[in-house]
Amino acid sequence: MADSPNETEDPISPTRVKMNSDQNPTTTEFLTKCDDDQLFHFTKFFQDRLVQAIEEGVDGISLMLTFKKIFTGQEHCKVTELMEEGNRADSSKLLLNLVMEKGSRAGRVMWESFVGMRYGVPKLDKILKEIEEDPELSGYMYMKRNVSEVPTHLKGIQQKHKETLRVQTETLRVNTILIKQKVKIFQLVDRYADLTIISNVRDRTLVEHELLARGRDHEEWRQKHLRRELEKIRTDQLFQSSFSWRHSKFGNSGTVSGVPGIGKTTMVQKIVYDWATGKIYPHFQFVFSFKFRDLNTINDRINLRNLILDQYPYFGKVLGELWKNPEGLLFIFDGLDEFKDSIDFADNRRNTEPQFMCTDPECWCEVSDIVYSLIQHKLLPGCSVLITSRPTALYLLEKAEIGVWAEILGFVGDERKEYFKKFFEDQAVAAAVSKYLEENEILYTMCYNPSYCWILGLSLGPFFGLDGRKKQQVPKTITQLYSYFIYNILKNHSQEIKDTRKMLQKLGEMAFKGVSEKNIVFRNEDLIANDLQPSQFLSGFLMELLGRDDSAQSVVYTFPHLTIQEFIAALTQFLTPDPRDIRKLLSEAHSKKDGRFEIFLRFAAGLSSPQSAWPLEEILGQFCHQTTCGVIDWVKEKVQGQIGESGFCKRNLLNTFHYLFESQNKALALNTVGSMKTLPFCGLQMTPIDCVVLSHVIGLCDTIRHLDLEDCYIECEQLKRLVPVLHKCQQLRLSRNNLGDSGVKLLSVALSNPNCQIQKLDLCEVGLTDSCAEHLASTLGTNHPLKVLHLESNSFTDQSVPALTLLIQNCKSLMEIELRWNQFNPTGKRHLESLQEFKRGLRVTV
Repeated sequence: MADSPNETEDPISPTRVKMNSDQNPTTTEFLTKCDDDQLFHFTKFFQDRLVQAIEEGVDGISLMLTFKKIFTGQEHCKVTELMEEGNRADSSKLLLNLVMEKGSRAGRVMWESFVGMRYGVPKLDKILKEIEEDPELSGYMYMKRNVSEVPTHLKGIQQKHKETLRVQTETLRVNTILIKQKVKIFQLVDRYADLTIISNVRDRTLVEHELLARGRDHEEWRQKHLRRELEKIRTDQLFQSSFSWRHSKFGNSGTVSGVPGIGKTTMVQKIVYDWATGKIYPHFQFVFSFKFRDLNTINDRINLRNLILDQYPYFGKVLGELWKNPEGLLFIFDGLDEFKDSIDFADNRRNTEPQFMCTDPECWCEVSDIVYSLIQHKLLPGCSVLITSRPTALYLLEKAEIGVWAEILGFVGDERKEYFKKFFEDQAVAAAVSKYLEENEILYTMCYNPSYCWILGLSLGPFFGLDGRKKQQVPKTITQLYSYFIYNILKNHSQEIKDTRKMLQKLGEMAFKGVSEKNIVFRNEDLIANDLQPSQFLSGFLMELLGRDDSAQSVVYTFPHLTIQEFIAALTQFLTPDPRDIRKLLSEAHSKKDGRFEIFLRFAAGLSSPQSAWPLEEILGQFCHQTTCGVIDWVKEKVQGQIGESGFCKRNLLNTFHYLFESQNKALALNTVGSMKTLPFCGLQMTPIDCVVLSHVIGLCDTIRHLDLEDCYIECEQLKRLVPVLHKCQQLRLSRNNLGDSGVKLLSVALSNPNCQIQKLDLCEVGLTDSCAEHLASTLGTNHPLKVLHLESNSFTDQSVPALTLLIQNCKSLMEIELRWNQFNPTGKRHLESLQEFKRGLRVTV
């Protein structure tokens, strides 16, 4: 029988990829109906995806092809050698190329093996379902997609357009601030981030702030799921490939999402550059790229013709010729989340009311209706559209005609080190920063994102240079990190502006208003309204904090990253000469349920800490004492309120712990949580950074009566952060988490602690097997206070009976052990149940 989905949750290994001879009728019909030519074309059409899909089972497929005398022993050895060397992708490519060279019988045997192993390989199963369920695929697969010739009279304008775009996009300017060069110029190829196909709707509704939610967790997630389910996609595969074939007959639309700073705009720049230099998409005769932030400056009705001419005036009167071949046009819209107007794809009125219809490029209408009509193929049907957005704006596109959903993942593994090697001229500093980040879970969490790496490099570099500060002063919290980031900018420009504090206060007021209104793009009128002159942002520290973009019809300004805007907004609360009622302001911010103020509140709590405040006070002067006290009182009130409230919100309690962590105020923490007895987080998804914060809080308590972490999505990475303090818990509930045998080995550190207080331990349904039984028995076997142990719904078999017997006999305090719903046979069950006679009152349930 095939493995069930639940039995193949771990990354596939060759031994786990089993062939299923019981093919379902649909599958058998598919193999019977397909002639050899069709199978060859399926192989060719899906080749890029098949390479990824069969990576983990390539040795098994090669073995079958050898057994069927398709491959020679030498060919099989070549395939397996590449796999054993770790070059699985090359091994897969070689296997597919050999099969395609050997003819029809080889192809059929290979597809039969695909069908047999499909249920253990989600990517392969997905491809087969597409083939079985959509009758239009074969027609599309055979369709000739020749590059249409550009009419002679348009070749000149196409060449001019490509040259213009090439010049605009060939380099990437990066502000360095601290290095001798104010700006470094990089080739785009050095800054490009990989993409993966988003495989389910949940990923399209991610929480906006991933600053504290990914890092190592992100790396683990990618390594675990990329092999099994998520398919890598290159930018040249977003259109007219096996990823995007399920498109409307009127055209194709795709979307690429990513959190702030991950590289969406850089990716768009790379796509445009690659098209302009002839590297990708030869079937597109013209590419037009727009930023939604630029479109926000258009206040009147406009038509598509003028929208293009405003940005590309050299097209003059030839646009009418372009409309004749919409299949040759690609429109790119970058930053849907920044668009001020709403585009409702679920609004049926658009299909009936004339004012919402935009079917002619000469028709005057709202910008939002032009974008809507292009995506839905009502305007220039046949053209292609690419949208980029933050994950939280993707819900707007749920009802849209989108063929491809993709996500930029960012840096993984050694890509982080490579970034810092390029960032720092001194490689010793690069290595020291990388090592420090690997050791600091809080800051390492940020490293998947290029923008965060930039902030980390600027903030940490001075600590590890020849003139660096003492290592013990290196930032430990995110507030401290941002404090040094702003400090370094101000220090480099300390002679330029007399009243730096006043200027920063004004900038912070604007930043706070932006956070309040969820606005990240500012204009000249915003600056003037806050008594700031646009000319002040042409040089100096203000230019470093608020970037000026004059590529739009009117000049716009943005902070380098949303979190910098939030930090400046928090900082200004400590600079004002007439302190407002800070507790009221924080309470109002906390009352917003959409999370817009969450990071702002953490920064505000963090800035009440002397460690975060003193670098900035060196330049800006003393923070307002009244504000600092008010913030501390507010944090105290929030924590005590959460603890004392019956039926409190688990997420709110965890957020207040984040405030305590950022404040690094031990006295405050002891005063508020030092006497806590119960921490119920059952069902709340805990990220690695959440676990670091929770560990910090538990570390301040003497004893925790009950820590409930059931079903909190905890894996070894999270557990590792908690282990140093778990010995303080009397009742520890870790059931329904993916801990596995390696999790028990981690947990043994807490269980072996001489001061361990754990009396009740719940490890129900955590993926334990016979491999960990002896380890668990030896850990709990002597001098341990454990009274109750829950091990039900794991995968123990009779092989574990001897180890469990020793555990029961040697753990003197144990009075109850639950072993139901494991895999013992009747003999093993009877033996374990008989151990109840070993001690009066002992209960063994099997």
